[in-house]
Amino acid sequence: MAALDPTFVNINDNDENKEVNEWIRFGMRLAVSAALHPFEYSKVLIQLGYEPIPARPGTSLLGKPIMVLPNIFQYAGYIRKMDGFYGCYRGLAPKLVGSIVSMIFSEKIADRVGLPAIDDKDKDDNDLTDEELYVQFKVNLKRDVVLSVSGIIVSHPFHVISLRMMAQFIGRETLYQSIFGSIKEIYKTEGVLGFFSGLVPKLLCDVVCLVLTSTTVFVLNKYVIKDKIGRQYNAGFVQFAFSSILYPFQVVSSCMAVTGSRLMAGRPPVMPEYKNWVDCWNDLQARGELKRGTSLFWRSVGGSSKIVGAGRRGDFAPLPTIAKYQ
Repeated sequence: MAALDPTFVNINDNDENKEVNEWIRFGMRLAVSAALHPFEYSKVLIQLGYEPIPARPGTSLLGKPIMVLPNIFQYAGYIRKMDGFYGCYRGLAPKLVGSIVSMIFSEKIADRVGLPAIDDKDKDDNDLTDEELYVQFKVNLKRDVVLSVSGIIVSHPFHVISLRMMAQFIGRETLYQSIFGSIKEIYKTEGVLGFFSGLVPKLLCDVVCLVLTSTTVFVLNKYVIKDKIGRQYNAGFVQFAFSSILYPFQVVSSCMAVTGSRLMAGRPPVMPEYKNWVDCWNDLQARGELKRGTSLFWRSVGGSSKIVGAGRRGDFAPLPTIAKYQ
């Protein structure tokens, strides 16, 4: 029997170890996402314009009197008070399933179109020529765009289900209880297109942010920042800046994922009936609500508001009129 080549064995071991490490890191990201889900839940309801806790008088940093809304911790506490501890994790299951589906299929699609992962950790950028750096940047950006677009598309149906499960808190419905039941509900009432509600603004937000961040980081690292430590923090700051600029697309996407459904959260008076995402954008922009939810720790009423109760007291949380919440 011929002996195995040690080099071949080492390569296989390295590939297996790399794959295992990737899945470990992915599992840790899922765990963190699950732990922080109550705050994501609260943020989604804020993006939908739902404010169940009345604003209270307060002062701004400049000492001016304002009406202060509950922060993200108080909001999550209200959800727990209404639905208990496990109620804070409504919508988590489809979100995790969507993340797993995105991870698996996006990698396969990138490999299928001829954009495999490039292991360049051992290479120092200072040892590469400008042309090699540019080629490396283009290849990595193409792969990242393919991963992002394919991942968003294949996971978006689960994203819609997750958002609608959370949006049920507003009207206390039970239309979206399980993943399979939610699939049946969406297909029966809206058809296949219902699974992709809000897809376009989400794609625009994530892909444009990716391209702008990658390009800006590449230019800054090449011409401005030479320190390795500075480069490590550079990407995070740049991504945060562009994410803040593009945040209105997230709000529009969340609203479009709910509108058109049978949920109270997607129908007047809680939400107008939007024809498309551009109509939603124009409406929210006209009322100054494109950035609601962008501030999670210090929140104030941006305009006059009125909290309206519906049904018997204790049936479900109060419903607001459409107001400028930030």
